[in-house]
Amino acid sequence: MNRRPDYLAHAVLIIGVLIFIFPIWVAFAGATQSAGAINRGDLSLIPRLSGLPVFIHALGFGNTAKGGVPIWHMMMVSALMALGIAIGKIAISSISAFAIAFFRFPFRMVAFWLIFITLMLPVEVRIIPTYSVMSDFHLINTFTGLTMPLIASATATLLFRQVFLAVPDELVEAAKLDGAGPMRFFFDILLPVSGANLAALFVILFVYGWNQYLWPLLVATNGRLDTIVLGIVQLITSDQLTPWNLVMAATILAIVPPVFVVVAMQRWFVAGLTEVDK
Repeated sequence: MNRRPDYLAHAVLIIGVLIFIFPIWVAFAGATQSAGAINRGDLSLIPRLSGLPVFIHALGFGNTAKGGVPIWHMMMVSALMALGIAIGKIAISSISAFAIAFFRFPFRMVAFWLIFITLMLPVEVRIIPTYSVMSDFHLINTFTGLTMPLIASATATLLFRQVFLAVPDELVEAAKLDGAGPMRFFFDILLPVSGANLAALFVILFVYGWNQYLWPLLVATNGRLDTIVLGIVQLITSDQLTPWNLVMAATILAIVPPVFVVVAMQRWFVAGLTEVDK
């Protein structure tokens, strides 16, 4: 029996897509036009094919007047930061969840709830103490200081714990009978079983790391550690000399890597979100 299509649902989805796509389209169209036209308010929604080379030009553009670096360098810093945060969060959270789910030690649940309670602390509450600790360890203006404070994740620990608790007891007993130690069980059984969850978390955490603004703004005063999000803000000046076409081109370029990660891992991302409780 064929069900009739839900036209209302499709219409709502199409409207939602248009609302989300419209600002990106405006930035893409503006990037292909001259900065003077944009400053005069003559922005057209129709891209100019002759202006497409601006995206190549934007890769080498940067706020050099303030000792900055090119856009491509900022994107590399953002990519390394996002990868470091995503991999670090997954590594620490999976091991923490493994200990909580499979080991019996005093105050095990107290440790779990202490980790979980950190979700209730907003970033603004933790950022000044975190900065003080990084300063005491002389990690200001270092890549370690840029990534290390952001790799702890209570949310990822909770998700891994839920996945690990769903592992059948028979599988745990079979691993013990085969002589598998805790770490072999973790690497050979638990991680492969959690593949979809790993992929979903990696996508979420990569985008989270890529979009960081407040923490890099505080901890990285050296232009060599500017991320692409910081770089775009620094390109905008208070006078009429802002190269808006290059700013818009840099914005479009900044969207490409996270979109590529989401699209490339879409199947595993959806599976990870829908199979957490299975």
